Amino acid sequence: MGGEFGHRMTDSVVILRHVVETVDLDSFDQRIIAIVRRHNLEPARAIAQAVGLSESAVLRRLRRLRASGVIVADVSLIDPARLAPAITIHVLVELNRSGLRMEQAFAQRLEQRPEVIGAWNVTGRTDFLLMVTVPSIEAYQRFADDVLASDENVKDFETLVSLREIVRLDPLRAGQPI
Repeated sequence: MGGEFGHRMTDSVVILRHVVETVDLDSFDQRIIAIVRRHNLEPARAIAQAVGLSESAVLRRLRRLRASGVIVADVSLIDPARLAPAITIHVLVELNRSGLRMEQAFAQRLEQRPEVIGAWNVTGRTDFLLMVTVPSIEAYQRFADDVLASDENVKDFETLVSLREIVRLDPLRAGQPI
């Protein structure tokens, strides 16, 4: 699988994208993906029985799907509420000055913070959308002071505290369904 990186500048946003080759999937590949999306630890013999292939054919296809980058990771989704009490906060951040260097510098600061569990460079009045998890409002105040209020390039930020989760992160909802 090959690819190249490309970018283009718009008024105030740099769009970085990785150009990749698409992979042709037959109906067996699509059915295998549908199974491993839901349960990536499903034994190959069970997948083989479900899709009508031999176990060795399923293993070959799974190796090819991983090698070609269709399957990028085998991960476990963790329910944070079962680990420790946490508050999920979404933060809209507007920068004073946009541009590649300024946005990259801010993004690098975010990457260093364990409280930031998601961050997106977005269009519109806001430059960044952050998802932050903290054990308390006091912990968020420290984060906001350390990362946002102390950054001279942060013009404004708006804090949105999540009251309850409506749609849980679900890989099956993402992208085009197979």
